[in-house]
Amino acid sequence: MPAHDTRLPLSRRGFLLASTGAAAALALAPAPAHAGARRPFGRFGSPAARLTPQTLYVDPKGRGDHITVKDAVTAATGSGWTLVLAPGTYRETVAVDVTRTEATWIGASEDPRDVVIVYDNAAGTPKPGGGTYGTTGSATTTVQADGFTARWITFANDWLRADHPDITGTQAVAVKVQGDRSAFHHCRFLGHQDTLYADSIALTSFARQYFSHCYAEGDVDFVFGRATAVYENCHFRTLNRTDLAAAPYGFVFAPSTAGANPRGYLVTRSRVSSEAPDAFYKLARPWVPSSDTTARPSLVVRDTWLGPGIDAAAPYTNMSDAFPWQNQRFAEYRDTGPGARITVPENRPQLTAQQAESATREAYLGDWKPWREEC
Repeated sequence: MPAHDTRLPLSRRGFLLASTGAAAALALAPAPAHAGARRPFGRFGSPAARLTPQTLYVDPKGRGDHITVKDAVTAATGSGWTLVLAPGTYRETVAVDVTRTEATWIGASEDPRDVVIVYDNAAGTPKPGGGTYGTTGSATTTVQADGFTARWITFANDWLRADHPDITGTQAVAVKVQGDRSAFHHCRFLGHQDTLYADSIALTSFARQYFSHCYAEGDVDFVFGRATAVYENCHFRTLNRTDLAAAPYGFVFAPSTAGANPRGYLVTRSRVSSEAPDAFYKLARPWVPSSDTTARPSLVVRDTWLGPGIDAAAPYTNMSDAFPWQNQRFAEYRDTGPGARITVPENRPQLTAQQAESATREAYLGDWKPWREEC
């Protein structure tokens, strides 16, 4: 794999600022003073010089067509719209429904630290009018449409357990992606539990998704869902926890691949690092939802560096003993690092060289080749 960048991406821990108020919290750092000061939309035009008639400009300071992403999405009816987002923190929830296909969102500064879409709902957060949001409803950003592409954007959910000891539904999704041909390039996904929900619109829909040069962090099942998803050159980081006294602190992947789908999650040429003590995290556990007990979760991790935070002796565990991980489709190939050491072979299923020939982005994504897309 490529040499590791020694500069760790700025995580939510790096955003913690001192605050006085009961909700003391996780504040997102402001964009650098130079970011977008004169040209908030960088090389991507402006309302006075649109790249295309279907390009909208979003800027919280009012220099664009809209000041919120939600308003821009509402205005962008139909297919083929591009949103260019100026540097800023967009505190809102956003949904791209199935009719808004082939949409592209661009972080104008070309640095995902500068453009942040964030909110703080959790599954157990009370909804106005009664009830709670549930896992799906907690998502800061929801993408249901096919053909969605995002570049240089941070998707975050900054809900914190410590601020809400009365809430037991602690899932807090940063982004839920359900559309086919959904691509994320140089994006960040920040949260704790259930950060990145890579899913599909229906049990019978095998949505293809691609994540390239992305960063995701969290603790419990923070990359999960039933999509056919390829994670290439990505960095996954497990967070420390002060609310638990013993391992495991959590799980990186929790795929819920439909049994009829031959391919689930593929992690390739990536790395997994940790803030937590050594061996305090599992690499994965299978999620067999009550809505689809025929699911056979699928995960291949290949050519990836696994740091010491992963329990090398027992990297997989059950979410439910009724569906043991050994009966699912978990495998590795040519992984490196202290978390990849094979000390208990029966706990580390490995692909053969011949099987690995089918564990590629091309095999998983078919005729769709998002790595060729240019912005």
